[in-house]
Amino acid sequence: MPFLVSDTSVIIDLDRGGLLQAAFGIGDDLAVPDLLFERELRDLGDRLRGFGIHVVSLDGAEVAHATRVVRANPRLSVADSFAFALASGRRWTLLTGDGGLREYAEGEGLEVHGMLWVVDQIERAGLCDHPTLHDCLSRTAAHPRCRLPRREVELRLRRYSGS
Repeated sequence: MPFLVSDTSVIIDLDRGGLLQAAFGIGDDLAVPDLLFERELRDLGDRLRGFGIHVVSLDGAEVAHATRVVRANPRLSVADSFAFALASGRRWTLLTGDGGLREYAEGEGLEVHGMLWVVDQIERAGLCDHPTLHDCLSRTAAHPRCRLPRREVELRLRRYSGS
């Protein structure tokens, strides 16, 4: 099964909308670097482990790569650089809601998707009906720290409402 490496923002947005469990049913395994898990996802840790998340330790070469990346890109956090290095080193897909990380990863030729792509995969797999997706995406988009592209959110909400 392909692996998806996530940064914190995608997981938090999925949780805010009530779609976290459904995300683990799309057919791809979800992984996060151990550093990111310990620093930023500890509160969700038991639930994430119950859903089947893979908490992965980077090898020495991947840690060195992450260190080079964060030094060369001050916009990225250490956790971002670890997610990038894990995805890059193993040629796994990166899930991120962070614009700087997305831009950097795409520039390096990595396959990158965001939270809305996960929602689309949940829809395609039939894991949630349209009214549920509408409610969940509405909750995520209403959060004050939501950074999802408004136009893309509105397109999905219209589709889910049948209008």
